Amino acid sequence: MHHGPLSSVRSSFAAAHRAAHDPCHRPGARRALGIALFLLALAGLVVFVLPQVADLEEALRQARQGSPAWLGLAVALEAASFLAYFALFHAAFRPGDAAIGWRESYVIPMASLAAGRVIPGAGGVALTAWALRRSGMAAAEVARRLVAFLVVLDGVYLAALVLATAGLSLGLLSGPAPVYVTIVPALLAILPIVAALALLLVPQERLDRRPAAAPESSRTRRLFERARSVPATVASGERGALALVRDESSALLAAVAWWGFDVATLWAVFAAFGEPPAIGVIAASYFVGQLASALPLPGGLGGVEGGMIGAFMAFGVAAELALVAVIVYRLLAYWLPSLPGIVAYFQLRQTVSAWDSSRAQEPSGAAA
Repeated sequence: MHHGPLSSVRSSFAAAHRAAHDPCHRPGARRALGIALFLLALAGLVVFVLPQVADLEEALRQARQGSPAWLGLAVALEAASFLAYFALFHAAFRPGDAAIGWRESYVIPMASLAAGRVIPGAGGVALTAWALRRSGMAAAEVARRLVAFLVVLDGVYLAALVLATAGLSLGLLSGPAPVYVTIVPALLAILPIVAALALLLVPQERLDRRPAAAPESSRTRRLFERARSVPATVASGERGALALVRDESSALLAAVAWWGFDVATLWAVFAAFGEPPAIGVIAASYFVGQLASALPLPGGLGGVEGGMIGAFMAFGVAAELALVAVIVYRLLAYWLPSLPGIVAYFQLRQTVSAWDSSRAQEPSGAAA
């Protein structure tokens, strides 16, 4: 349901910069690669995960017998997660831009989340950048604020992944601690954290400095300039994230609530179908499974589901219960919001048209 956590740390940062400066960009090669990875992930799910479910028919029957009360709570928790996401968006993009109010803070991210279902990876980021540019925000400001938004959101994800997996490994949280779903994911999460902190040690002025000479070819020069500017954009966004957390006290709380309520949704779904695993196991399996969102899979199908189910099974959760809970959770958290997301997309088009009409009516001397 999210902008992919690890993909946001790398590819979505680049996508934010690219989409803000080049709205016509289309990730064709990325989609082709995504289709291939999707087929591999789906094959892995069918070959390695489903055969371990003793009775798939029984699991599907169990899915129709979930507790309505617990499922209702799961829907409410997921709604709270989305409200937190909108609050973070409002905090990140409202300051200094009257065009981004609470309505826009719902319409833009909701439409972008739906776009991410259709064009996985950077699709939602590209739509967000396009909408912000059409609001009148400068391209450099869009890129800086988008990266700041992603740093806060994904920084909480990475920290939570480390805390959950390390907590199990150290015995601070109850539950088994297989190395390959605790220590290994924790190390993978620490790498981008260290890289981000290292980039902050480089003075921004040095990153912004233009090289004395650039390649002669116009196409090569564009590629060179784009690649050269990414570290500067990311570092600027990281500093923007620190300023956002410092100046907007609700920003960090909203990011924690976005992830926390989503984990709580998964817990409530488990409770609807049986005895839920220990909270540490649920949190670790959730965050480990989300690593699969780094794969640009069409519609998000297969990767996260397979990752979560596999993680739960590694922690000793019954395969039938894990399968039912994860599939129902993904239906509530990932696919169900696509319906209001489609409506939000058309609302966004109307909003953009209103912005364009408003600018067209401005005196030429006052136009941006």
